[in-house]
Amino acid sequence: MNTHTMNSKKKISVSKGVEKADLVFKNAGIINVFTEEIIISDLALCRDTIVGIGQYEGIIEVDCTGKFISPGFIDAHVHIESSMVTPLELAKAVIVSGTTTLIADPHELVNVAGKKGLNYILNATENIPLNVFVMLPSSVPATVYETNGAGEFSAMDMIEYLEHPRVLGLGEVMCFSDVIRGNPQILDKIFLCRNKICDGHSPELSGKSLQAYAAAGIETDHECTGFDEVLEKARAGFKILIREGSAAKNLEAIITGLLEHNLPLDRFLFCTDDKHLEDIHREGHIRWNIKKAIELGLDPIKAIKMGTLNAAQAYGLKRLGAIAPGYRGDLVILSELRSMTVEAVYKDGRPMDQRIDESVEYGPIDPELINSVHIKDLDPASLNIPVKEKNPVIGIIPFQINTDYLIEALPQKEGLFVPNAIYAKLCVIERHRNTGNVGVAAIKGFSLKNGAVATTVAHDSHNIIAVGQNDADILLAMKHLKKIQGGYVIVSKGKILGDLPLTLAGIMSLESGETVQKKLAVLIALARELGVPTWVDPFITLSFMALPVIPRLRLTDLGLFDVNAFTFVD
Repeated sequence: MNTHTMNSKKKISVSKGVEKADLVFKNAGIINVFTEEIIISDLALCRDTIVGIGQYEGIIEVDCTGKFISPGFIDAHVHIESSMVTPLELAKAVIVSGTTTLIADPHELVNVAGKKGLNYILNATENIPLNVFVMLPSSVPATVYETNGAGEFSAMDMIEYLEHPRVLGLGEVMCFSDVIRGNPQILDKIFLCRNKICDGHSPELSGKSLQAYAAAGIETDHECTGFDEVLEKARAGFKILIREGSAAKNLEAIITGLLEHNLPLDRFLFCTDDKHLEDIHREGHIRWNIKKAIELGLDPIKAIKMGTLNAAQAYGLKRLGAIAPGYRGDLVILSELRSMTVEAVYKDGRPMDQRIDESVEYGPIDPELINSVHIKDLDPASLNIPVKEKNPVIGIIPFQINTDYLIEALPQKEGLFVPNAIYAKLCVIERHRNTGNVGVAAIKGFSLKNGAVATTVAHDSHNIIAVGQNDADILLAMKHLKKIQGGYVIVSKGKILGDLPLTLAGIMSLESGETVQKKLAVLIALARELGVPTWVDPFITLSFMALPVIPRLRLTDLGLFDVNAFTFVD
């Protein structure tokens, strides 16, 4: 008799009540996401598996009278790199608020380092106390209108990963224009993953273009910002991932619309996309999405179902996302339902807390992932912006990563743009290949008083991006990023006020999550002192200003880019 058969016999014996369970939660309010009801009963586990709901005895028994048990929460779309810490450190942060499963798209690391970045993520998520599934990055680079480090991650590059047990399909297809034009390179990738899941990314896409995008095989979207967009995409068959991250907060508009229109919710699920550790520690993770949906009027059981079973079914995750015999013992104990107050979390039947086992060995990190910032010394004249009577300006939208395309008069001296409290200078400098490429533009909404903020985290090609009120501080910030091999930095009046080194590919730290969080909190406070308003995340918002697949106006190392027209601005 093999080990699997012996384990199955043991579980069956416990299910029938012949043997004691390893763990029993007594008198719990069990949230059944299949029937959308709460069942007061015992919940029995054998090793890592739920084996029964009813009346059970256990070797270990936990009294849950007056408490509720939910399935572990699932983040349907996240970039681990945006937490800026290793997967193990992220696991520590999210699991204490109930998230037990992530569906990760590592296109940030793959843009910087190709297969080496993907291999790192697969290896580093192998043995951590979190279920981590991976989508193969589809759009590396996101467009041909920017310079990344890895070049193209092609369909041929993907083949060796298709049979990996934790690879679910194709990551967000951001190059939606290429899909609509029938570009063979992206269509080959979609065909390669035809028997898996193909994630979408199509902000503001509508009409026949949206129909074509769906017809090509794209199944999900997480870029909806309003209900009209949700309705059109839902009618076209898309599963809608409702995003609530650090910079993009779309949940309120979407949930309010769903309630007003009484739409069925089985094809709606939750994601964070990009969320900082500071926000995770303050709010929680997917637990926060569920809580906000409940506060807006959504039934708590339906909201929990969106954060559990809906995601599991959308991505074909068997035995996850529900509480039933044969399902994994990924459980969240709630002391209060409407406030989603998490009392305890169990992963595979084991209690989790912040003292998570750190004995996981990843092996050596490839040196190319540590030394990734290569820039030339810049001529200050390369940052000049000639001024006309009316000029294109990137307009920040509060709490969103979409931008406005403004045409405005700019302050100037001798025909060159001079930043002030309203208009700052935005710069993107290629940092992978030492090309010397520099893009410059005016931006409205950062409201810096005197100084510069800069980072090597610039989605998705991750060149250096800086915003500032004077060229000297911008140039100093860039030089400092080269010195620390990537990260965040704030400069004012010729002095480095603070930094956060991100030495892993210029986008992740090898320090503890606690250390990163403390350093980041200091930097955010410094940014606020320099005038950055509370509705702008000084780093996450900045990081998205270089992504030429989110409307409306962006800046890459090759120039100012109109996303709707999909062409550079003259």
